Amino acid sequence: MVLRRITSHDQDEFLERVHASVGLNLPAAPEAFQAFVSRFDEGQSAEGLLVCLRDTGAIAGNVNINSIIRGRFQSGSLGYAAFAPYAGRGYMSEGLGLVLRHAFEELRLHRLEAQIRPENQASIKLVQRHGFRYEGYSPDLLFIDGAWRGHGRWGLTNDMLGMVPDTPHPTQPNH
Repeated sequence: MVLRRITSHDQDEFLERVHASVGLNLPAAPEAFQAFVSRFDEGQSAEGLLVCLRDTGAIAGNVNINSIIRGRFQSGSLGYAAFAPYAGRGYMSEGLGLVLRHAFEELRLHRLEAQIRPENQASIKLVQRHGFRYEGYSPDLLFIDGAWRGHGRWGLTNDMLGMVPDTPHPTQPNH
């Protein structure tokens, strides 16, 4: 698996994958896709990444690092999805491992969070495999499918994985 940043040129394949997959909260029309891509600004407040097959470059899934906050927080929130027909084959697990390395070593974040619906057992197992800890339940946390939905909060810090950067991000205070 390889990671690459999403661009407007990925529209056709991305939308094809979304339409072939069931129940994803991702843009399904060209205008929505272009608005989605415009949110990602080279690692400032959000990054949109694609998980792709190494041999063909086909898009197997996507991972977004949203709400990147610097300063004393140095944190981001993950959103991700595996696309049919690639779901359940371990591609997202490998891809998430690459994202963690990117977030903690290149972006020099300290913490990542994932908010997961309690019934989404595949997603819970994915974050557990990567060492995320359960931090509690928040009712009415995210607006999904026309209603506010409760989510479990999962967190992971760079020191939990031994990926503490030699030098902190320049926006992190000295004390």
